[in-house]
Amino acid sequence: MKSRYRWYVTFVFFLFLLFHQADKLLLAPLVTPIMNDFQINEAQMGAVSSLAIIVAALLYPLWGYLYDRYARAKLLSLASLIWGLTTSLSAIAPTFPTFMITRASTGIDDSSYPGLFSLLSDYFEPKLRGKIYGVMQMSGPVGFMLGTILATMLGSSIGWRNVFFITGGVGILVAILIFTTVRDMPRGGADPELQSLDDEEVSESAEFNWQAVKDLFRNRSLLLLMAQGFFGVFPWYVLSFWFFRYLETERFYTPNEAMMIMIVAIIALSAGYYLGGSLGDSLFQRNTRGRMIAGTIGVLAGVFFLYFTMHVPVDQTPLFLVLLAFTSLAMSMASPNVIASVFDITLPEIRSTAQAIRKLLEDSGAATAPFLAGLIAMNTSLHDAILYICIGTWIVCAIIFVVLIKVIPSDIEALRLTLRERAAE
Repeated sequence: MKSRYRWYVTFVFFLFLLFHQADKLLLAPLVTPIMNDFQINEAQMGAVSSLAIIVAALLYPLWGYLYDRYARAKLLSLASLIWGLTTSLSAIAPTFPTFMITRASTGIDDSSYPGLFSLLSDYFEPKLRGKIYGVMQMSGPVGFMLGTILATMLGSSIGWRNVFFITGGVGILVAILIFTTVRDMPRGGADPELQSLDDEEVSESAEFNWQAVKDLFRNRSLLLLMAQGFFGVFPWYVLSFWFFRYLETERFYTPNEAMMIMIVAIIALSAGYYLGGSLGDSLFQRNTRGRMIAGTIGVLAGVFFLYFTMHVPVDQTPLFLVLLAFTSLAMSMASPNVIASVFDITLPEIRSTAQAIRKLLEDSGAATAPFLAGLIAMNTSLHDAILYICIGTWIVCAIIFVVLIKVIPSDIEALRLTLRERAAE
């Protein structure tokens, strides 16, 4: 029963992430009708998105703390309810100031993911976590496509406000689904070292304490994973923000052609999450360095394929498309292994906090990436901006992964020793 039920929970969480991502990314395709409705300019519209990002970043530590102290399933249900209500309020906002406030408030639930990944770590043992997290992260690119489809198909016919009502309503329904059907699990319950304990004993052994949180900043591997996350998001945000424009202005594709190319890249990106997580799990079962080896392979392959992709002549679209697909496949391979590794080296009672801190640092990198690319593009081109930033930061990530290959086994063993000692008490 437990085995079947955990796959049900995985499905429910995938639905949460899928529609939540679609709602987050719904704004971009609806920018024009929203600007026309409120009679605002690009700077004002950009401020709406920036405020939501700032709100989310500031609330990561709070969500992490709450998830480590209280029932994660119920908090996830609350996050989904907040998503539904804030999106619905955006749909009825009568003026631009109220729309800015309501849309910024959608950032409250945008930082709620650490608890989801933490709870899944207590449903699945370490040898399966990379694959599971890869499946969860597929929701991002698929959600982007879903949001774009909803906006383009329904935005012109029923209006942007009604589109927001639809996604907001889904958030409320998902909140009810999580609240009524998803059970919390004892923190650390899926770790092999604690299998001899019953649920109550596991819960008693994993009580939140601030000293453990302070010790996170002395964990070498976690600090390196945080540094990798800071640099690792640069390519993501540069490509997601600027690549469509690069296709239109420097490779001279029509908007429809550019969209088709992006769809191919998104499909490959989704496959890369699962491939990377599966490869990391397979290597991890043989050696505790395995996830970092998979991450290194992913970023180095990204460097290789992106370099050749960006140097394909403009008139050779088929070759460009094939190499872009391989680049997309490679660039998503590291991410599920990084998330799984955070839980390989942190105590069960502070895993949400550890993941929240890592995401906070990631977002600080994300905030600067599009701006930096824009500065480079002004002096050279988007082609150069994409190449310099993506290849440069991926090389930094590869160096960090190589260092992690050396140091992470000792931190994994230190955690396992602590858990074995708890089991023996």
